[in-house]
Amino acid sequence: MSQAHAMSQASAPVAPSEPTAIAGDELAARVDRGARPSVLCIEDDWDTAMLISEELEQRGFDVQIASDGREGWSALLRCRPNAILCDINLPFMSGFEILEALTAIAPRFARVPFIFLTALTARADELKGRRLGADDYVVKPIDFDLLETIIRARLKGVARLGIWPEKCALNDREIETLMWAARGKTSEEIATITSLSERTVNFHLSNAREKLGVATRIQAAVKATIAGIIEP
Repeated sequence: MSQAHAMSQASAPVAPSEPTAIAGDELAARVDRGARPSVLCIEDDWDTAMLISEELEQRGFDVQIASDGREGWSALLRCRPNAILCDINLPFMSGFEILEALTAIAPRFARVPFIFLTALTARADELKGRRLGADDYVVKPIDFDLLETIIRARLKGVARLGIWPEKCALNDREIETLMWAARGKTSEEIATITSLSERTVNFHLSNAREKLGVATRIQAAVKATIAGIIEP
């Protein structure tokens, strides 16, 4: 197989399966049993990307590769990986810009572990990454035992929240109505704000409740807020 063909296959769009909510204890147990969390690796050096993919696949992860910042941004929005590994110096969109954009416009990804992979050793770059909210900063050449430990520890940290947010698959309307509910709005008030019928608002809130695995809209709003899915 040629390198170009392999890269095309690695970066081809993948239709996401219908996700379901997973309780935190269950997720932690799955990770302990060696389940296969999904990892997006955004790396423009093909040899490095393939090495990372092969190593992590052998260690029980499903890995998708993106070869530049723009492709990586598209992939993470489309596929909602369980963890993100990202180089800093990337074509079209740097790792810093990806993390800034993710924080600014996609709060539902706030709890997805974001780990910088870089050959840079300057203290200023590491500090900038951490100020932007990066969870960890791993310098190349990569110690894969360390990287695996970091990823699994971060995934267990998310599991302790009691929800695996990127698996909830809340759609935009469910997130919007839940956000207004978190702000204390009634269904009637939410209907006016969103130009929906009150019945439709209740339908979206009920769906959100079921996906989050809770009994009331208040519990759903609290759980979604803690998980970073909404910002009240």
